[in-house]
Amino acid sequence: MSGPEKSSTPFWREKPLARMSKTEWESLCDGCGKCCLHKIRQVSGAVKFTNVACRLLDTHTCRCGNYPRRKTLVPDCVVLTPENVNTIDWLPDTCAYRLVRDGKDLPAWHPLVSGDPESVHRAGISFQDRCISERDAGPLEEHVLL
Repeated sequence: MSGPEKSSTPFWREKPLARMSKTEWESLCDGCGKCCLHKIRQVSGAVKFTNVACRLLDTHTCRCGNYPRRKTLVPDCVVLTPENVNTIDWLPDTCAYRLVRDGKDLPAWHPLVSGDPESVHRAGISFQDRCISERDAGPLEEHVLL
């Protein structure tokens, strides 16, 4: 007699965000760097996106240079959680947290699907080498994406 069968369905199709383990939650991040880009909220409430990255973001790897201490080092860093992901209106359409929240599947280029952390870069989804550090950028208004 064999033991309990493991589901072949990926965890992100089975579990709501709030029930994911910390490891599962963290693995949803595809490493695109988009949430680490500065946004400008207009008086109207509309959000304008820029190509200016947080000073902690490595603009080549699209990974935080001090992930464990990011909120301490950058107090306005928005740490995504199962509790706040429903209220953040600027998550990109490609964001796995948004996709899973909205009942959609992950795309083929997502590292959890492809098995390759570089697939997000090869697919042109990430901001790898297409953003500038806030240390070098100057005024955000000069870097608004159209």
